[in-house]
Amino acid sequence: MRYLLIGLAAVSVISLAQTPPPATVPPAAPAAATPAAAAPQEAKPAAAQAPAASTPATAAPQDTKPPAAQAPAAAAAAATPAAAAPADAAATSPVPSSEAVFTGWIDFGYTWRSDVGGNFDAYRSFVNLGSGPKLIGTEFTLTDPKRRLFDQIHVRAYDWGDDPYSTLHIDARKAKLYDLRVDYRDIAYFDALPSYADPLLGNGIALNEQSFDMRRRFASAELTLRPGNWFSPYFAFDRDSGSGTGVSTFVSNADEFPVPAIFHDRTNNYRGGVRLEFRRFHVTLEQGGTKFENDQTLYQSGGVNYGNSLVPIFGQTLDLTDLLGAYGARGTSIYTRALLTASATSWLDVYGQFLYSEPKTTVNYQQYDGGNLYLQTQILFYSAQQYLVSSAAQMPHTTGNLGAEIRPWRRVRITESWTTDRLHNSGSSPENQTLTESQTLQQQTAALLESSLVTNYNQVEARLFFEATSKLTLHGGYRYVWGDANDAVLPAEGLASVDSVKLRQNVGIGGFTYRPIQKFSFSAEGESASSSGAYFRTSLYDYQKVRAQARYHTGPISFSADFNLLNNQDPQPGIHYDYLSHQESLSVMWSPAGGKAFDFQGSYTRSDLSSDIDYLFPSTEQPLLSNYRDNSHIATALFHINPPHKGPVAPVIIAGGSLVISSGSRPTTYYQPMVKLSLPAGKHLTWFAEWRYYGYNEAFYLYEAFRAHIVTVGLRYTR
Repeated sequence: MRYLLIGLAAVSVISLAQTPPPATVPPAAPAAATPAAAAPQEAKPAAAQAPAASTPATAAPQDTKPPAAQAPAAAAAAATPAAAAPADAAATSPVPSSEAVFTGWIDFGYTWRSDVGGNFDAYRSFVNLGSGPKLIGTEFTLTDPKRRLFDQIHVRAYDWGDDPYSTLHIDARKAKLYDLRVDYRDIAYFDALPSYADPLLGNGIALNEQSFDMRRRFASAELTLRPGNWFSPYFAFDRDSGSGTGVSTFVSNADEFPVPAIFHDRTNNYRGGVRLEFRRFHVTLEQGGTKFENDQTLYQSGGVNYGNSLVPIFGQTLDLTDLLGAYGARGTSIYTRALLTASATSWLDVYGQFLYSEPKTTVNYQQYDGGNLYLQTQILFYSAQQYLVSSAAQMPHTTGNLGAEIRPWRRVRITESWTTDRLHNSGSSPENQTLTESQTLQQQTAALLESSLVTNYNQVEARLFFEATSKLTLHGGYRYVWGDANDAVLPAEGLASVDSVKLRQNVGIGGFTYRPIQKFSFSAEGESASSSGAYFRTSLYDYQKVRAQARYHTGPISFSADFNLLNNQDPQPGIHYDYLSHQESLSVMWSPAGGKAFDFQGSYTRSDLSSDIDYLFPSTEQPLLSNYRDNSHIATALFHINPPHKGPVAPVIIAGGSLVISSGSRPTTYYQPMVKLSLPAGKHLTWFAEWRYYGYNEAFYLYEAFRAHIVTVGLRYTR
């Protein structure tokens, strides 16, 4: 429920708050959330019409906009010298081009936030908007009429001025020479709900023991040379970094102590390659490298921290008085990627991708702590500890997939795909621990751990599509998934030092698309799976999945309806996992008379979720049942109104909002109404003012409720 509210708030803040000018298309209705993460869709090139293999996660998104049109070719030279002179004069004429050098708009203003009523940390976790001057948004294009260094530069930027999510995107192009894309995002990541990760909540202590106050920054740049040519090299750089503070737990043998924490991480990815475009096939060859750093520090100096266990052990109460723990991880990886899509014949398209990487990591950890602490394995109380550990690991990783689309007859289409992922990880870790029992008595131990992890994952899938009539298409298929995973830690430590599991899953797929008339379409697809093994306790095991969509469009009105269902059971002993979720959504868009007076957009989603699973209570290892229920109503409405007016001043009103009402394990209500007024203030200026209200409440955790008003006043300059 919490992540649904965060997503709804983010969508409303980013899309509704920065409403485009009246001439633009109104914001689209938010899509209904699916019960499970949707698989990434693979694009099909026009020539091959085969799914393109996905790029690595670090690859920058590809822009589909065509390059700017080239300047018209120069006129042919005249036959006589007398006619040639005027042509040369025209080529060097100082008369400026009629093409605009700058076009676009910019919104800037000031935001006032009322005093936040209720829990300020909860407000920051969900909304986190403040007061101050803002660059609300801008989109503009720079054009060089002479086409010297560039043809056009497109710039988009939103929410700058200490907002929780700021973005910047730049496209620069020169036809047949280069294409440069730069993207930057700055995210304020704050998470400190008092009721989350708090074992002491029942004692009246509200402290989130896994809280964060961080800034995350993402930057990427990609330069493509000779775009549109058969031979096109490219170079790219991606960076992901974060830093901040928070609260984490220092885990001792018999207790956990919440302490302050400092976080810092950074990942740089460098890659380059070449794209080869031919009439019947496409090839991409890429070489890249990644460098990773992650540092975390836990500390406590002075005072007494009694931790999460307040029950005395042999008459003694545990406590922590001093702590300095420093964790540092470093990693590098070199990878190679090859991609092929081809139209082998008029009835056969093929595609494939191969990716090989070999990450290497090293980890160092130093820990110095003092207090009254306890070692369970030896029934030993000690006053100080020094713990040093270092480790190194390497992880060869191979991923590949092949696929084909076969069209043996006019109404029949067959798709085949095969995917494999193989990961082999081996590492070693020497450690040294010194326990001080008294001023004169110390106990020192040293150990060397060897670990390994081997996973193999494979999947094959075949589907058949049959056009039964011009209005009805049927499809069905079969997917088989298999693999194995083995891990070991030697010498044996903990509950399970050696483990092995096999993955086996059979999936049947079927569906249809029906379009009785041009204005109406209905499609449905279902999956049913049976498994004999899974890697994780919450993995899909024996499940049924159904998706259905209906669309109707006539004149100024458009309707859509969506249904999603996921039913999953894992009957294995010690797990007994039952999960059921379903969502029903309706949306409508109404624009009478082309939106001259008003248009309306609305959506409603009904969502139900239930989950039951066995688990072991951490401190006592006793079996317990975890059950969770959530029944939600989610609605969004937006009116775009053009009131009657006289003269050149044409006001525009946008009003609406969103709400969430849920019941079950964590009943919650969330309201976000908004009103925005825009008035022309000149030929290029538009004045606007906006009001928003954020109201959040939880029936079982009243101390997490909050409410706040946000008012923004600004100007839009359009050129």
